[in-house]
Order: sequence, then structure tokens, then C-alpha cells
Amino acid sequence: MSTAAYQVIARKWRPQTFDDVVGQDHVVRTLRNAIARGRIAHAYLFVGPRGTGKTSTARIFAKALNCTDGPKADFDPADPACLSIAAGSHLDVIEIDGASNNGVDQVRDLRDTVQYSPAQGKFKIYIIDEVHMLSAQAFNALLKTLEEPPSHVKFVFATTDPQKVLPTIISRCQRFDLKPIPAPLIVERLQRIATAEGIEITDTALACIARMADGGMRDAQSIFDQMISFCGTKIAESDVLDVYGLVAGETLAALAAALAAGNHQEIVRIVDECDAGGRDLARLLTDLQGLIRDALLEAVAKGGRSPRLGGVSLTTEQLTRMLDVLRQGEDSVKLGLSDKINLEVTLLKAVDASRARAIDSLLRELAALTAELPPGSTPAEDGSGDEKKKP
Repeated sequence: MSTAAYQVIARKWRPQTFDDVVGQDHVVRTLRNAIARGRIAHAYLFVGPRGTGKTSTARIFAKALNCTDGPKADFDPADPACLSIAAGSHLDVIEIDGASNNGVDQVRDLRDTVQYSPAQGKFKIYIIDEVHMLSAQAFNALLKTLEEPPSHVKFVFATTDPQKVLPTIISRCQRFDLKPIPAPLIVERLQRIATAEGIEITDTALACIARMADGGMRDAQSIFDQMISFCGTKIAESDVLDVYGLVAGETLAALAAALAAGNHQEIVRIVDECDAGGRDLARLLTDLQGLIRDALLEAVAKGGRSPRLGGVSLTTEQLTRMLDVLRQGEDSVKLGLSDKINLEVTLLKAVDASRARAIDSLLRELAALTAELPPGSTPAEDGSGDEKKKP
């Protein structure tokens, strides 16, 4: 294949129908029902982290509305209208980058064009990506049109930062929050892509890529693409670890177990080993917090204790304090002069925090002891805990 014809995996495997959208069933179901029941709103707002399918879902929704025999949710992706939407050449589906077209003049131009009837499809659809980048003046210019648009006009907005979108804009839209995609679904999708592309990749390597992606399918596909360039058609876990400086799952589990057991020497040894191997220590701290969070959730679900970290039974209170110290140490590890030293200090502080008695628990115990004493007496008067006086 020539380099001119090559298409990156994230674009080649971009979702083209509702069935292709991964991990956003609540959004897909609502849009399908709206189309089937003829309850299509005039404005939608898709909110979510990068790579979760906001723009892809907007394009698929546009296909469903403007396909040849639509609107219908189960459209034919090979339909000429759908192909032109996918190619970005459909006259009635206008995609606008909010970051580069954020001025009031551009929005006024848009406001003038909405009055014209569709040229090809049933609706004129405006997809505005990164809508939070619009200026306040641009938002205000859009308000009236967004409140009472012509019946043939639909707006679909996408943003990663809804706090920057004016509440008056949000109130005029149906809002959909797209969630980070769970790692198992990312692994499943990448496995399908690998099979279709003729790539051999281990399950542990796929798990590492999903961990790196942080819930973003596009990020996972981009990482996978880079690993193909690095390794060819066979990818192992060690390759992913070396390229991205990740720590192996077994090493993370061993560090978490040492943390739970309070084994200072083992903690320092593992950190030394990771640093010598060129691993990303800031990422190690992030992944370690994920393991401890899993243990905390297990403790909450199972009566207040979890043996998940190396078989050491820790209470929710211990896990919470440990997780809090690790969270507080993030900035020092990422921004400090020595990430290794700062990580070691953070981990050792977490051990001490998990073994310290919380003030509130001591107060509760003291209150319970006081309640057991006779009325009007004090621990000293009761004589408990005092040595008998010598005659």
C-alpha cells in the first residue's frame, strides 16, 4: 500500500452507524427512539471526554436524518447521501470548528444561512465541534436562532468542557453525556480491528493499551496504530511497556501489596527498579491509585474490609487515607525536581497514613468508654487503667 493511500486506524475504523458506537448505549437508544417516534429536537449537546464518540455520533445522527429514505435509525451506510456525509461533502450537513470559527461574524453568517431550505436532504444540520470555544458575543448572536429555528434546521453541538457553554445555550438543547469507554469494551474493539488488519497482539498488550487510553477509543486506536508501526504484525505486552514507559500489571500489584503490608524496603526496591527501567513514575502513581480505588470499592461493598491488595485486609478508612495521600502527592511527582524521590516519599507517607489512628475514630472510642462509666464519675475516679497505690 502506498503512503498516499494509507488511512490511520482511528479514521478507517471510525463508527459509521449506531451499531458501531461503543460504550454509549444510553445515547444511541435515546436517539434511535427519537427518530422512530418522530420526536427529533431542534438542538442537541453532546458532552464528554475526548475520543468518546461525540463528533462520530453527531455524524451518524445526521446520516439517520438525511439518508435517502429517512429519517430512520437503521440506514444503509452505503447510501449515497450517507457516503457524502461521511466524506464531508453533503451540502446540508455543515461541520464547523468552534475553535477556529468562534467570532460573532461567523455566527451571524450561520444565522443568515439557516433561512435557506435544504438543497439535498430533508434537514439542514449544523454540527459545531468544540462549541465551548465560541466567544460570549457569538453565543449571544446564536441564542435567538437556537430558540426558534426553522423547522428544517437541526443543531448538534459537541464539547469537552460544558462549564464554558452559556447556561442559556444548554437550556435550549437536549444534553447527552458520553461516558469514558470501559477498558473491556476498548479491548474487545481493538481485538476486532487487529483480526481484520491481520495483527497478532496479546491480551495483556491490549489491556495495556486500554489502560493508556483512559476511556478514549480514539486514543486507544492511535496507540494501537503506533504500536503497529513499531512492532509490525506481532505486538507483545513488553513492546507496549517499553514504548510508553508503563509498569507491568504484576509490578503494580506487587507495589500495592507492599504498600498494604507496610514493607518499606520492598516499596523502595520496586520504585528503584521502575526508575532504572525508564518507566513513567507519574503514570505509575496514577495506575496505583486505580488499584487502591478498586480495593476501596470492594471494601465498601463487602462490609468495610478488602483483602485485594496482596491479601492484606484493609478497612475503608485505611484505604481512604492511603488514597488521599497518593492523590496529594501527584503534583510533586509530576512537577518536582526528582520524580523518584517524591514518589518514594509519597508512598511511604501513604503507608504511615494507613496505619495512623484517625482522630474521629479515637473520639468515638473515647465517647463509648465514657458512656460506660457510672454517672458523675471520671476515668481517674473509676480507677480503671491506674496502678494500685502502694500503702
